[in-house]
Amino acid sequence: MPRITTSRSRRAAAATALTAAVLVPLTPGAASAHGAVFNPVSRIAACYAEGPEAPKSQVCKDLVADSGTQPLYDWNEVNIANADGQHKALIPDGKLCSANRAKYRALDWARTDWPATAVAPGAFGFKIRATAAHSGTMTMYITKPAFDPTQPLKWSDLDTTPVAVYNTTRTATDGYYAFNGTLPARSGRHIVYMVWQRNDSPEAFYSCSDVTFGTGGAAAVAAKAEVPTEAELAAGAQLSTVSHKGHGGDEQPPALSAETAETPASPLPLALAGAGALAAFGAGSILLARRRNES
Repeated sequence: MPRITTSRSRRAAAATALTAAVLVPLTPGAASAHGAVFNPVSRIAACYAEGPEAPKSQVCKDLVADSGTQPLYDWNEVNIANADGQHKALIPDGKLCSANRAKYRALDWARTDWPATAVAPGAFGFKIRATAAHSGTMTMYITKPAFDPTQPLKWSDLDTTPVAVYNTTRTATDGYYAFNGTLPARSGRHIVYMVWQRNDSPEAFYSCSDVTFGTGGAAAVAAKAEVPTEAELAAGAQLSTVSHKGHGGDEQPPALSAETAETPASPLPLALAGAGALAAFGAGSILLARRRNES
């Protein structure tokens, strides 16, 4: 009788080991990030375009001096993994551009020398560079007429009427989301603020883009914001600490959370995982057969 109990215990242990062997290779690893506004050019994109190692504008030089180059190499990661629509509760006034993340704190600086995009009232074509496409909603806001760019951005500074709302899908043409909106009448320097809330995950992304209306005053002296080239993005990707997979919408469902990895671009990892599972199954079957014979 004790022999039978021991045999059953061994079988249970073997079954448990088999289950673990099958499941572990198929468990996705961690990943995050996936986009930035390229029109109007976001602060982080503008500084990355200048070159993380030798930025040209004083504000981008100061950003690197304060926070290092990593925030720029991680240009597509200004996010909150578990936002779930609670943006105002999670991001206090003065921290909107960084999404209240210390890593990106320099983006919150209330300075008037951020490189800017010249705009005018009326129709405007927004463009977002996505290194992974996600199903969700992009809401674009602009600051109110009386906004003071020398003061930290607050939620109450944003006009409650969005200038554009766009429902994103799991595909992005050539790695971009492009959609139209309407900019209201403004003068001088303002901020366009993006909130991109996924609907397949609680993750959300945020962005601040400096824009100038008109040709006089601050608009006349604002440095023009440039966007990174594809070659520059590719060159810096190896120095990024966040995922650049899923480019152009290659991400496959289900996207369970911000910590869920994208499906590998190559089938080899899955093939190896499958082979490992089959090998584990074979070994487990042999072990179970031996235990049955012993009992």
